Amino acid sequence: MALLRPHLHRFHSNALHQSAPHTKSTADAGGGLVVYPTYGRRRRHRCSAIAIDAPSSLAGVTPIRWGYTSVQGFREEMEDDIVIRSEALDSFSFAAVFDGHAGSSSVKFLREELYKGCVEALQVGSLLKGGDFGAIKGALVKAFESVDQNLLKWLETKGEEDESGSTATVMLIRNDVSYFAHIGDSCAVLSRSGQIEELTDSHRPYGSSKAAVQEMKRIKDAGGWIVNGRICGDIAVSRAFGDIRFKTKKHEMLKKGVDEGRWSEKFVSRIEFKGDMVVATPDIYQVPLTSDVEFIILASDGLWDYMKSKDVVSFVREQLREHGNLACEALAQVALDRRSEDNISIIIADLGRTEWKKLPVQRQNMVVELVQAAATVGIVTVGIWMTSLLS
Repeated sequence: MALLRPHLHRFHSNALHQSAPHTKSTADAGGGLVVYPTYGRRRRHRCSAIAIDAPSSLAGVTPIRWGYTSVQGFREEMEDDIVIRSEALDSFSFAAVFDGHAGSSSVKFLREELYKGCVEALQVGSLLKGGDFGAIKGALVKAFESVDQNLLKWLETKGEEDESGSTATVMLIRNDVSYFAHIGDSCAVLSRSGQIEELTDSHRPYGSSKAAVQEMKRIKDAGGWIVNGRICGDIAVSRAFGDIRFKTKKHEMLKKGVDEGRWSEKFVSRIEFKGDMVVATPDIYQVPLTSDVEFIILASDGLWDYMKSKDVVSFVREQLREHGNLACEALAQVALDRRSEDNISIIIADLGRTEWKKLPVQRQNMVVELVQAAATVGIVTVGIWMTSLLS
C-alpha cells in the first residue's frame, strides 16, 4: 500500500442540490441525478455533498435523498471512488462504492464502464422493472465479469506494468426494492427502525466466517496459496476487478517472484493453476424495502474496519434526528479519529420515510445500562477499600 502522509485532503459538505469542486452532480435530460467525483489536477481533493433524486412518477412516493463523501485520509494516493446515477434505469437509481488498490487506474476505468455494463445487461432497466430475480442476477453477474475482461485487456494495452485492482459494491434501488452486486470488502448496511442488517459479506482470504472459509477453499482449489491472510502473501482481498497478476498474468507473477527471491524455482515447479485466484464474480442480493426501512449505507472498509455497524447506524440516526442531515463527512471524521488511515468513501440513501425531528432520543438497552452502573459502583467501592487499607 501507499506511504502515509501526516494530513488529509477533503471538501466540506455543501448545500442541498450543490456539489463540491471536482465533483459532477448534474441532471440528465430526463431529470435524473448524476453524481461522481472527477479526477483532475488536484486529484487528492475529494468531495462531500447531498443531492436528491428527481421526483418519482409514482404518486405518493418520496424521492431518495443521497448523502456522500470521499476522504483521502492518510494515504499517498486516493484510490476510492463513488458513483450515483439515476438517469438510465427506468425508476431505479445506481449507486456504487469502489475501493482501489495498487493504484487508481482500475477505479478510473470502472467508474464509467461498470455503470454502462450494468445498464446494457439489464436492458436499460426492463429486467429490473420485470422483477425476475433470476434474470436480474444473471445479468449482473454477466456485466461484472464482462467489464472485468475489458479492464484486463485495457490494462494489458497500457504499455506499462499496472497491477491495480478495485472492489465494488453496487446498489440498484427503487422505493420498494433494492438489488446489490458485491465483490470485495466494502459493505452495505441497512437500518430498519434502528436495527441493523448487514447486507453483504466481505471477500477476504482469512477469518472463520462462512464467506471467508468459502473464499479460502476456492483459492486453494484454483492452485493458489495463502500466507498471513494474503493470497500468495500479496493481496488481502479475494474478489476484485483488475489484479491482472492473479488472472491472465499468473505465470508471469510466479517468474517475477522467483526473480525477486520471494519463492524458489522448486516451489514454483509444483504450482498448477486451475483457475483465477482473484475473481470478479459478484454476490447478488435482493432486499425488499418495507415501510420500516430508514436508510442504507454503502462504504469502503476504511469505515467498517474502525466502526461497528451498530455504531454507524446509531450515529447517522442521531445526526438525522438532531440536524436533519446525513452527515457523511462527520461519520468519516469519526473513523479518522479512531485511527483509520485508509481512504474512506460513504454513500447514504435516505428513503425519506422517517420524520427524523420526531424521532425519540436513542437510549442504550436498560440491561446494558445496569451492568455499566454496577461495574462503576464496583470500581469505586474497590478504590475506597484500597484507600482505607493504605491509610
